[in-house]
Parts: sequence; structure tokens; C-alpha cells
Amino acid sequence: MAWFRKAQYRMLPTPSVESRVPDGLCAKCPRCGVIHLTRDYHENLRVCSKCQHHDKLTVQERMKQTLDPKTFVETNADLAPADPLHFVDIIPYSERILKYQRQTGMKDAVVTGHGEIKGVEVSLAFMNFAFVAASMGSVVGEKITRAFEYSLEHRIPTVVFCTSGGARMQEGILSLMQMAKTSALVGCLKDAKLPYINVLTDPTTAGVMASFASLGDLTIAEPSALIGFAGPRVIEQTIRQVLPKGFQRSEFVQDHGFVDMIVPRKKMRDTLGSVLAMLTHRAPVEVVSEQG
Repeated sequence: MAWFRKAQYRMLPTPSVESRVPDGLCAKCPRCGVIHLTRDYHENLRVCSKCQHHDKLTVQERMKQTLDPKTFVETNADLAPADPLHFVDIIPYSERILKYQRQTGMKDAVVTGHGEIKGVEVSLAFMNFAFVAASMGSVVGEKITRAFEYSLEHRIPTVVFCTSGGARMQEGILSLMQMAKTSALVGCLKDAKLPYINVLTDPTTAGVMASFASLGDLTIAEPSALIGFAGPRVIEQTIRQVLPKGFQRSEFVQDHGFVDMIVPRKKMRDTLGSVLAMLTHRAPVEVVSEQG
């Protein structure tokens, strides 16, 4: 085999990963694993074109998709959580809050304010699961309560986009108190005959679900959102039974009478606009959203 010369068959240098695939070019559906171009995925409002899974939106994306352009005015933006119990874990609570504030650019897990949807002025709250799983502490409860109070003061409807993993245990009873406080204000809205619409997104559970998220005059859910108090794994371990297929998902919950409507994300703004127009006895205004 003298004719064989190894040097003649050298491998070409392999380009680095960075040079082959730019960062952020693709996005993967967390449910079915299909790869999308990030640009297309965002244009489709983070909805998978194959399995229709509704991935989580940021608060900014949610506002852009829902509101009439340049109508939103944020309120109570200066409220930030304290550490009343001096809670110590692997990471101290105060340090954990600072970490999530840097990551999200938010003071806490909810943004509140007022704006217009199809020309109808509403008081609004947008919860953000990326901030400590949108757990409800004293600030989240206070801001949502003030959103309800704004609705009472100005005689306008309230729309809350809900998502949460539950109450924030690092604040103890101060967190649990928010369930009663927010629920009491929903009662005031009902007495004043002011519409309250709650939109349940994936996931909406525990203390938030057991308070203001379950008390709307109209309860809307996104497709396949997890909705319930305890999670399905906890329930199975407690009752020692296998739960039905799709248990606690939007479709299952609607079939059992808890959710009024399941609305895909692309139709959410139009649906809210039509419902608000009917509830406030006015004609919806055709306003081109920033989403197009």
C-alpha cells in the first residue's frame, strides 16, 4: 500500500458552532419539539404551527398583541417587594428578587395600568410567569387591587391576564392575605355592575386561581392552558388514582363548566373588543394593532 498517502486525505477544519448557527435564529416548541425560525415564531405570537401550543408571552408582547397602539398608561410602577420576614433559603429572598428584577426589567410579577381595546377604555393587569413564577406576594396583590379600584373610580371594565404558580411563600401570611383582598374588590365591582374579564393563560394555579382569577364575569382561557388549584401530579399522589386525559387543561375545564370561552391567541384582541363593546353598550372601534 505504498501508494496510500495519509496526508492526501486530511479532513477540512470544522467550523465552530457559532459560525454555523447564529444565536437566536431558531426557536423550539416546548411541547412537540418542532423547530421554527424565531422570526416566524414571534410573528405567529409564539404559537406552534404544528401542535398549536401557546408558548408563554412576555408582558410587552402581550400588551402589543392586545391593546390599541399608544393607549396604555402604566400605574403604580414604583411598587417593589420588601423582605418582611427576612426569609433565608439557599438564596436569600431579597437577592432572588433582585435577580428577577434584572432578568425581566420589572419590579414584580405584574404590570398594571389602563388603556384601550378596540376603542373601549379598560383597567388592566398583565402577570408575568418569568418573575418568580408569577407568584402572588404583597405587591402583586396590591397592584391588582389598585387596578380594580381604578375601574371603580372611573367606571370602566377590568381585564386581567392571569398566570401564576401560586402564593409567594417567602412573604408568608402577607401573601395569603392578598387572596381575600383581591376577592373583596371583585365583589365591589359586581356591586357596582362593572364588567370584569379574566383571561387564564398557561399555567394559572393555586392561590391566584383560588381568588381573583376564578371570579370574572366572563372567564376566557387560551387553548390547553393548565388551570386548577393543586397540580395534577399532587392530586394523583393524594387520591391515588389516575386522572382523566387532559385533566385541568382548558378544554377539560370548559367541558365541566368553569371556563366560558377558549380563545386562540390570534383572536384574543378581537374577541375582547367585541365582548367589551357589548358589556359597555357601545360599538367596537376598528383600530389597527401594533401586531398588524
